[in-house]
Amino acid sequence: MGVMNELIDRATVLRLMTLLREADSSRDWAAVEESADHVDGLQLRARSDLVAAAILRDNSGPDDDHSANSERLAATVRRALHASALAGWMVWPVSEAVASAALLAWSSRTPRDGGPFDDGLDLLSELTPRLTSEFAIRRFLAADLDRAIDRILPWTLSDDEHVRRLATEGTRPFLPWAVRVAALTARPEKTLPILDALRRDSSDYVRRSVANHLNDLSRQNPALVVQTAERWMREPDENTRWVVRHGLRTLVKKADPGALALMGFSNTAVIVSEISVVDDTVVLPGALDFSFTVTNDAGSGVRLAIDYIVSYVKSSGALAEKVFKLTTRDLEHGESVELRKRHAIHQMTTRVHYAGTHLIELQINGRRYSRRSFEVVLPPR
Repeated sequence: MGVMNELIDRATVLRLMTLLREADSSRDWAAVEESADHVDGLQLRARSDLVAAAILRDNSGPDDDHSANSERLAATVRRALHASALAGWMVWPVSEAVASAALLAWSSRTPRDGGPFDDGLDLLSELTPRLTSEFAIRRFLAADLDRAIDRILPWTLSDDEHVRRLATEGTRPFLPWAVRVAALTARPEKTLPILDALRRDSSDYVRRSVANHLNDLSRQNPALVVQTAERWMREPDENTRWVVRHGLRTLVKKADPGALALMGFSNTAVIVSEISVVDDTVVLPGALDFSFTVTNDAGSGVRLAIDYIVSYVKSSGALAEKVFKLTTRDLEHGESVELRKRHAIHQMTTRVHYAGTHLIELQINGRRYSRRSFEVVLPPR
């Protein structure tokens, strides 16, 4: 993450300050200039927040008129957008400042009409081709999910693939790096019209986001996801099967019967050999090399989703399972296949490994086969 932190460095902030001064010379943008001296040593998100706060301070009028502040910032950003240099990671704090100003103006109105809210979202859609606005729109979703979705849904008809992707990526329930929006997880059906509109999109960039969004939904509502995938498969195009397969990948790993059946993986048993390992002791960093044989003894051909499960030792000494995809294979009656895999084991920021007895097990079409143990040894200090 250290290299990524430098995506918003002092030079980036100073370039942004220059663009803002060119777009609105009535403000000196001194707070933005000062923030450039304080980004070093911060994480990327903290850098964005620091600069966004500086933008809001410089933009605010003396009368603290939230509506006027929002309108002024929106006008400034739109003028700056005409300069092609407003692009890349400097856009992140700009999008966050736009969201803050718009939502503050909207929440201060009685009654809450759609003016600042809707225009704030519209401006994020204008910014997103320069750098994704997927993080900033989360705050609009949290403030009023229904209003936000109503404004976002027409983006699915945009000529710009970046705007179409923003509609599906920004509304993902478990978008990486983004804040969680409780309303999205509480109402998973709310974003389905967006996915329905984009599932056949001409852009792979957009279709991949649709599949990832569907996979997010499967974490909380498997039945809804399988039902949606079944509906899409009844009227497929050349890309539907890939979108569905990618969207159901977590459910297939979890051996969900509906997902397995939809992908053509029947509940047929096969003959599986014992797992053979080259060495049953892995010294970190290292790898477990293993192999096994699968034979189809059914009366007809079968399609197989072949995965493996590693049970890792936790700090408490208990075991925690993780499923890894290996391959898919079609086997005719009586056919066998030998499969080999090297599973790397090394320390990562997302997983700390501990010494002890681990387990590896095979999972084929949702059934488990051939478990064996192996040892993980930490290197000497």
